[in-house]
Amino acid sequence: MPGAQELELIAALQDITHDCLKMFVRPDEPIAILDFPDIKNCGDSAIWLGEIAYLKDRYAKRPSYVCTTDDFSHDELKGMAPSGPIFIHGGGNFGDLWVSHQDFREHIMELFPDRQIVQFPQSIHYSSPERLEQSRRAIGRHKNFVLLVRDEESLLFAQEKFDCQVHLCPDMAFCIGSVQPDAPRFPVLAMLRQDKEQVGAVDFSAYPHIPREDWITERHSRVRVAKALGAASALLHLSPSEVRLRKLNAAANNRFRRGIRQISRGKAILTDRLHVHICSILIARPHAVLDNNYGKIRRFMNAFSGGTDLSYKAMSIDDGIRWAREQAVGTVNDWRLS
Repeated sequence: MPGAQELELIAALQDITHDCLKMFVRPDEPIAILDFPDIKNCGDSAIWLGEIAYLKDRYAKRPSYVCTTDDFSHDELKGMAPSGPIFIHGGGNFGDLWVSHQDFREHIMELFPDRQIVQFPQSIHYSSPERLEQSRRAIGRHKNFVLLVRDEESLLFAQEKFDCQVHLCPDMAFCIGSVQPDAPRFPVLAMLRQDKEQVGAVDFSAYPHIPREDWITERHSRVRVAKALGAASALLHLSPSEVRLRKLNAAANNRFRRGIRQISRGKAILTDRLHVHICSILIARPHAVLDNNYGKIRRFMNAFSGGTDLSYKAMSIDDGIRWAREQAVGTVNDWRLS
């Protein structure tokens, strides 16, 4: 479990998050949260669980309406949350890298021009000037869009490009709090991206004894998620909105626990995923950090989470593995992990 330094960091980031969000959450108004991450990436599930935990811990509140991009209903949202802010799930998809989420976000702005829409903390990345202009126009037309961002670069970018409120806010996953890890099995575990945010081809041939994985492979979790959803659906005495919320929370918790079990297997970790970094802090595991293809992780660490001895900004894979091996050997007496 995290030590005093990590617990202090987690608590401080939770307080900063509350300072950002308290002006938008009112105890007497319903809340909607859109764009549930129905994807394999455990990090997105960690963000969702942090969003839910924040509302529960600070307000004893649950969202009145939740949805994915696929099952969103304009009429259901208006019926279940006729007033109050509309929140959109946070993460790293603001821009044109994961364009379906940006399209959905801008569609919601068009549908609800008179409602306050609050974007949970995001990282921003655009490659296309045309797509940026489309977003700029959508935000400008809305007039009551609030954008929370996770790093200084995104803050400066949004303040320059968009006509809306912009605030710097930590990632919502920290609102989960500290997490009990499983026992480690390997000295070093490499958790490296296998998607379009990876920096490029990685030559890992020099390290045949170090497991190299990612957490976007779901394996058997689909079956367990399906069972969880079926169990929630059987609770017929609950309102439809509560049944849906329990379904989505069950799926997110299943994926998050899978991710924690996976990264717990390393006594020390090498990663280029932001939420492996964040979750490694939550379980107090030393980890060497590389970056994704547009600097998202270093930007976040510079803003919020770089002040812990658990993390190390590696210059290369070789440098990161060297540091991780030193941490594993230096902190473990079990010969099987040395």
